[in-house]
Amino acid sequence: MDTATDADVSSRAELGPHRCRRRAASNKVHAQMKLDLDEADRFQREHCWLGFPLAVGRKYSDDQGGYLAAAVTYYGFFAIFPLLLVLVSVLGFVLHGHPRFERSVVSSALGQFPVIGHELQTHSLRGSGLGLGLGLAGSLWAGTAVIIAMQNAVDQLWGIPFSDRPGYLRARVRAFTLMLVLGAGLIATAAFGELATIGAGLGLGLKVASITLSALFDCGLFWLGFRILSNRRVPWRSLCAGAIPAGIAYECLQLVGGVYIHHVLEKASDTYGTFTLVIGLLTWIYLTVHITLLAAEGNVVATKRLWPRSLSRRQTPTKADELAWRLRVGVEQRRPTEI
Repeated sequence: MDTATDADVSSRAELGPHRCRRRAASNKVHAQMKLDLDEADRFQREHCWLGFPLAVGRKYSDDQGGYLAAAVTYYGFFAIFPLLLVLVSVLGFVLHGHPRFERSVVSSALGQFPVIGHELQTHSLRGSGLGLGLGLAGSLWAGTAVIIAMQNAVDQLWGIPFSDRPGYLRARVRAFTLMLVLGAGLIATAAFGELATIGAGLGLGLKVASITLSALFDCGLFWLGFRILSNRRVPWRSLCAGAIPAGIAYECLQLVGGVYIHHVLEKASDTYGTFTLVIGLLTWIYLTVHITLLAAEGNVVATKRLWPRSLSRRQTPTKADELAWRLRVGVEQRRPTEI
């Protein structure tokens, strides 16, 4: 027993210096990392080209932008199916007795969609009055839900208290109006984007012109959308800074989506084409919502001067940090009847 105890003591004595050296090396690494972080924090505070996007990302994380985007994506994905029902019903009525128009639709991107594409290619698509009515009702309901979810997300970013947000009826009237405006604009931009991706039938000049026109239209659409979605009286010029990059990013996303449909979805079988379509739609909607919310967050940070921010909570808070925290706390203010 004494021999074993002496061996343990001797082993600990031998390990002691090694542990001390490892601990000293670890402390040195942590100290160096802290110095590097302090230097990076000081650099980004002095350079707005780096401090501003970091402040946007920091506030977007504080506002739980990913969860807000996921909620809007859920309603957006759900709204796709009533719209497809309306599209199928309308095509069934329009294409009946018009073989030339039917051939042009079959050769378009719509002819590559699973289920719908097969019905078009076999000339078995027929219109349904009941399907059209149900599709329109479902589209209006789901589209209104999408806009309300987006309004809630934008209010969260701007730090608008729950007590100052629109009531039940007003929120839905605004959502319905915005849905009509943005719906028409999205159809127009999608048409411009399709012109740029349909292949070699167009000249290079027309493709560039259609992309440019579509991007300008996207910027104007985002500019108008930010103004309608915001419950605060924000000047138009304060919303332009976010609308321009949002419009350009959305146009790029449209071009990628067009290439995806023509070169990926077209080559997929009926079974895998369904999975490809669903995954592509989810990804496209999620990225679109992220682009919109990040651009809106950029407007908030620029308007309220919420930069520079500290890189971590270990650094000394800036005035922008304190203002952002007050906005975050103020969001939870509610009416007495809601408590």
